[in-house]
Amino acid sequence: MTQGIGFGLLVLSCASCLLAEEKFVFSFFRNNGEDGVYLAESRDGLKWTESNAGQPVLKPEVGESRLTRDPSIARGPDGVFHMVWTTAWKGRTIGYASSRDLKTWTPQRAITVFPQDTPVLNCWAPEVFYDERSKDFVVVWASTITGKFPETAGQAGNENNHRLYAFRTRNFSEISSAKLFYEPGFNVIDGALFRDGSRYAMVVKNETQNPLAKYLFLTYANSLDGPWTEPGRRISGVDWAEGASPVKIGRYWYVYFDKYRDHKYGAVRSLDLETWEDISDLIELPKGARHGTVFWMK
Repeated sequence: MTQGIGFGLLVLSCASCLLAEEKFVFSFFRNNGEDGVYLAESRDGLKWTESNAGQPVLKPEVGESRLTRDPSIARGPDGVFHMVWTTAWKGRTIGYASSRDLKTWTPQRAITVFPQDTPVLNCWAPEVFYDERSKDFVVVWASTITGKFPETAGQAGNENNHRLYAFRTRNFSEISSAKLFYEPGFNVIDGALFRDGSRYAMVVKNETQNPLAKYLFLTYANSLDGPWTEPGRRISGVDWAEGASPVKIGRYWYVYFDKYRDHKYGAVRSLDLETWEDISDLIELPKGARHGTVFWMK
């Protein structure tokens, strides 16, 4: 039922990291994503201070609607930061740019991830993950392809019927074809990968609305080719949670998420990825922050 991907590509050269200051960084958008990508910084993962005097570090220039929703950033072994984002509510592109300092970015590109004859409705919330095993990047996003998975049609409450897809790349110039990545038998979006020891883990949103199940859960695999374990229990504690971002801070795994109907952010943490503590009241994020990614840098 679940899927995975595996592709061979060119080797990415390695260099020393350029940034020496240890901190956590949070990339996010506001409103509908029309203003651009914002950043915030934190030393402890709880109190966040907005960077760049509260101004966007990148403004949208590409894609069907020129939005920068759901920005996700990962750093490669050469110190370069790679960012992907949602360019439109409807369309077949994902935004991409890279930077060495999170201030100056390469020209933006709209990556078309499906062939023109694929009846895809959208490409939502791409998440970029650097796989140290294979020495390449995996980009995972949610799409609805008309006619696929008819058994769950209508369960999202609209025309959407999402599953997770992915491509691999080592340079964001040569990109593998999109493959079905995760199919648990119901609507899913917002797949965020991380490593827990030797296993891969992914926080996913159950996007089913009929019956209501808009929550976050975990699944695991020994390989990105799968198979993935059966979906775990909800970890978000609430319905209407999305945009998970997992990160290790000290002994804890933190998962930040967008409580989008409440117009605020939430977070949970765990020592063992089994028992979760809601710490939403302990975090302070910039006002209006929406679905972003937390990552560690030094």
